[in-house]
Amino acid sequence: MVKDRERLNAEWEKFRHLFKREEMPAKTILLEEGQTSERMFYIEKGCVRLSFNKDGKDITFQFFFEGEGVSSAESFRNDEPSLFSIETLEPCILHTLNKKDYFNIIESSPLIKQELEQQIFQRLMYYQKLFLSRIKNSPEERYNELLKQSPHILQRVPQHYIASFLGITSVSLSRIRNRR
Repeated sequence: MVKDRERLNAEWEKFRHLFKREEMPAKTILLEEGQTSERMFYIEKGCVRLSFNKDGKDITFQFFFEGEGVSSAESFRNDEPSLFSIETLEPCILHTLNKKDYFNIIESSPLIKQELEQQIFQRLMYYQKLFLSRIKNSPEERYNELLKQSPHILQRVPQHYIASFLGITSVSLSRIRNRR
């Protein structure tokens, strides 16, 4: 396992020159809902959220942190308008990769292509669990699940974004927290 990770890191190192390092302040929109994505992002430092607008209401549905990559995959790959926005919540150090270089990397490296496919599969499983949780679990159960699985979110993300992520109001979130 360690050798595989070392091999993968060495493979990524070959392409480091294609990434552009950028420092972004908090509350920076990296991609606006409806725009076509031309870049993907690797987070060295900071927190990013994905959100969309529903009848004038801002809905948060995912957070990303250090060591994770983020993009609007369907927009990036298919040149379609993004279904959501990507915004920094904290000051971030990001490494951006454009579409042309992304496709060159996956064509040049079967190892990286395999790793990215594995990450996409993991993300799909995450979305399935999130979808099912929204259907079958109460807001309190969703909060407890978040507390158990991702306590770092509760420590770093403002309460109104957490409430939106859980599908509840900030007032309901406060009540749930106070019952604990």
